[in-house]
Amino acid sequence: MATDTEPDAAAPTTASDATGGDGPDSDPGRVTFGWDGLRAGFLACLPVAVGVGGYGVAFGVLANQAGLSLAEAALMSMTVFAGASQIIAVELWADPLPIAAIVATTFAVNVRYALMGAALQSWFRHLSPGEIYSSLVLMADENWALSMQELASGSRRGAFLLGSGIALWLCWVASTVLGVLAGESVGDPARYGVDFILAAVFVALAVELWDGRSTLAPWLVALATSVLAATVLPGQWYIPLGGFAAAVVEVVRHDG
Repeated sequence: MATDTEPDAAAPTTASDATGGDGPDSDPGRVTFGWDGLRAGFLACLPVAVGVGGYGVAFGVLANQAGLSLAEAALMSMTVFAGASQIIAVELWADPLPIAAIVATTFAVNVRYALMGAALQSWFRHLSPGEIYSSLVLMADENWALSMQELASGSRRGAFLLGSGIALWLCWVASTVLGVLAGESVGDPARYGVDFILAAVFVALAVELWDGRSTLAPWLVALATSVLAATVLPGQWYIPLGGFAAAVVEVVRHDG
């Protein structure tokens, strides 16, 4: 039972509590959303963002070849901010535009984000709706993986995801513009290995996410499910199915 001498748990006890900062004076047990986390996320993701920029150049080249103007391609990157979905869209680009096919394929590719967002609940449950949704709108595979590393380290800097997303977004839009300007002079981006950049980024991130033998089961299940789904199902359904299968394994392991 609390006594009259104990501080009210709901009341801010320090200046950083009152301002919502996440500096060294903050309560180490409380998730914060401030400049420190924003800056840390931005700087941590910057090298990855520069690498992903090669993928953005590839999209810009493909968008140019599909007939999109510089403004159209840049606007797509600014508002959609999803590399796989954008590349799928320009590859399906035709007259008339196959809207249903683009929407269905994009949904299949991106449904995994529901699971990815749920994995960050340890941070999100302590943040306001505005803080959560501003972070989610800039969540991509790369900064999600970095945020999972940050979360696993015990960090309480809830703005890390947003900061890392800003770094990705800036590089993605800038590299799209470069790709469109390069246009036909680049030709097929696969000749330069640009199409492998995203895979290379994830191989590097996977090494950091490896947590010993406990990680092996969901990874193997995801791999087997994805390969099987890619063999028997059309489109990109192997991506969400692999992620869903791994999530089921984790739920069973933790509840068992």
